[in-house]
Amino acid sequence: MYDYIIVGGGSAGSVMAHRLSARSANKVLLCEAGQDTPPGKEPPEIADSYSGTAYFDPRFHWTELKVHTQVVSHNNPQENRPPLRKYEQARVLGGGSSINGQMANRGAPTDYDEWQARGAAGWGWNDVLPYFKKVERDLDFDGPLHGKEGRIPVRRIPREHWSGHAQAVGKAFEEKGFKFLPDQNGEFVEGFFPVTHSNANERRVSAAMGYLDVETRKRSNLTISTDTQVMSLLFEGTRCVGVTAMIGGKEQEFRGREIILSSGAIHSPAHLMRAGIGPVGQLTDLGIPVLSALPGVGQRLMDHPSIALSSFIKRSARLREHTRRHIHVGLRYSSNLPGVPKGDMFVAVASKSAWHAVGEQIGSLLTFINKTYSETGQVKLATRDWWNEPIVEFNLLSDKRDLDRLMSGFKLMAAVQMTDALRKVTDVPFPASYSDKVREIGVVNTKNKWLTKAVATLLDGPTALRRYMIDNFVVEGFTFDQVMTDDEALEAFVRKAAIGVWHASCTCRMGRDDDPMAVVDTQGRVRGVQGLRVVDASVFPVVPCANTNFPTLMTAEKISEAVLAGS
Repeated sequence: MYDYIIVGGGSAGSVMAHRLSARSANKVLLCEAGQDTPPGKEPPEIADSYSGTAYFDPRFHWTELKVHTQVVSHNNPQENRPPLRKYEQARVLGGGSSINGQMANRGAPTDYDEWQARGAAGWGWNDVLPYFKKVERDLDFDGPLHGKEGRIPVRRIPREHWSGHAQAVGKAFEEKGFKFLPDQNGEFVEGFFPVTHSNANERRVSAAMGYLDVETRKRSNLTISTDTQVMSLLFEGTRCVGVTAMIGGKEQEFRGREIILSSGAIHSPAHLMRAGIGPVGQLTDLGIPVLSALPGVGQRLMDHPSIALSSFIKRSARLREHTRRHIHVGLRYSSNLPGVPKGDMFVAVASKSAWHAVGEQIGSLLTFINKTYSETGQVKLATRDWWNEPIVEFNLLSDKRDLDRLMSGFKLMAAVQMTDALRKVTDVPFPASYSDKVREIGVVNTKNKWLTKAVATLLDGPTALRRYMIDNFVVEGFTFDQVMTDDEALEAFVRKAAIGVWHASCTCRMGRDDDPMAVVDTQGRVRGVQGLRVVDASVFPVVPCANTNFPTLMTAEKISEAVLAGS
């Protein structure tokens, strides 16, 4: 019998396990479907400061999870539906923080004021800032906006240590009128900056590394059970009293005073729906008895739509030995679309696009919509069986404002790409797509290592050969000249190539009791049942203007404090 059973050892679950077990009277069980990352024995791919190795390694993924990113029309025949894409959802202790790009940002103050306006009382900017500060140990800056004693270190690559490619992009941004900001997590204004990342001494610091360290694991009241897939939630009446889990091929049952779902915005709503908590129509269609009719479960799934403009980086401007970090510089700017808040757009400048030899030669200007309005996505069950992945429809660009801003954002980055500063260090710009071919080449294996090494040798050859290779073997469907001279071609490219940036959110939203689409209250308690909370990115009322790892850590810090206070 446990006091708390946490389902999912990702960013939120790691925080909850650490904080709740700090009180010795609490007996805590943390269940994680993936493998452990023991202190001092973390897989080298995860510990790597460069995130591309872990991110592309299927050992750390839910390998059967596939999603629709484009808008799904349910009136079309099945063969006309947009293709399914593999989705690199983390399945490892530390969750997304163990494989992500280590970006450590918070979003705009207006994001959290909007959370409060949408019904999350007590989650305005002034309410959440103390918990952001509690998460971090900023190695570069002090002051009222920064934490110095948190469990996750935050640092930046100084401008003088940027790669030649990143330096050229910085000059191009200045040429376009953007000012340099030394601190991305300082005042939320427009400009370019060294990106903040959760990293120290050229090593990733995941939530598991930061919160489930050696001292935490010594606690006798904390059990960390990895390779443990929770199959179902157990209920007595409307009270959640435990879970069943598959461990080593054997089914086991665990009982707890309170169950906390921290399985992410895709799997947390799936757990709820299998237990009979969710939209009545969907549950009835699958023969699942309704325990609590909550129409918001799995609905309004959000992410940040993105598009990339890539180019060949000349040898002299590639990454230096100083750091394996590949994203040194970012840009925050405003689209100036009527009614849209400032700082609604973001550009991450990648000076390396993959772990392999060709990836080292390709740089990308990755533009994504910081303040997205597309919120018609959904997660729903394919079957009631626990081993089947849910159906996931992101429905990116369902709001025309998002389509328009990605198109204008691509044109802005094209103008940046054509500055003298960037033309000196790059060649053959092209609209990039994260296609199945790119994904297949990105898998870490010996075949791809040698194949890309051979191709990279040709790309480093004569200019004419390089352009032939890129035009015929890299570009997929749209050329740079096409999309820059034909708005219809640009729109077609954006619609086809736009993807999310793995920031799935909002499928179990916090809200007021009188909001029919609210799934949990402001402490994460699931409406209509007892003994069950959700604590992860699914409870966000709207996705913030940020990579979601730090907002998720903040959320877990804030709710864990409420749990310990008896809320």
